Amino acid sequence: MQSVNEVFNATLNNTVATIVQFTPAFITGLIVLLIGLIIASIVKQALIQIFKFVRLEQLLERYGVPETKAREGVSWTGFLSELARWFVIILFLIPTADIWGLGRFSVILNNFLSYLPNVIVAVLLLLVGFVVAKLVHDLLLASIHGLSAETARTIAVVGRYSVLVFAVLIVLNQLGIASDLIRILFSGIVAMVALAGGLAFGLGGREVAREILEKLSKKL
Repeated sequence: MQSVNEVFNATLNNTVATIVQFTPAFITGLIVLLIGLIIASIVKQALIQIFKFVRLEQLLERYGVPETKAREGVSWTGFLSELARWFVIILFLIPTADIWGLGRFSVILNNFLSYLPNVIVAVLLLLVGFVVAKLVHDLLLASIHGLSAETARTIAVVGRYSVLVFAVLIVLNQLGIASDLIRILFSGIVAMVALAGGLAFGLGGREVAREILEKLSKKL
């Protein structure tokens, strides 16, 4: 039987040999990761400067996108640039994990990277939703005549938030969050609006419809 010293020496030799064999791969992967971090920082700073040049915050606010709290470090510029930074980092983490032999971690990163475009599309859809909601609000406010200013403003606000609700539902569906529940909720909202419109037309337009039918019968 082997002595304790022999077992200890064999274990130590195997550990040292494993470390020596892994050291080149570790250094190579670390270099790839450091290059990715540097490129990610450059991309983030470049996007921040571009967004500042085009005045992204003022442009989004003009089209109805809510203003962010700059004093809390949260802004559309920071969010979008940070999202791009992490996209680049994950892009370099995948080959790093392959070099280090972390196969399962690489698979997780690949799945996350394939899901990240959904987040980008969802953000763009949300921004478009804010813009369309603002346009609907202004259009309703400018086109409604014969009503009081308060009533017209109320209708415009309802139209705006209706568009925002539909935009949020579309964004959640894009992200794959409770897709079945969102479809049921969307169908329920459409049915509710149709039923409310039918009842309003049936009750409010009953007298008008009666007058039209009476005039038509007299002419006939």
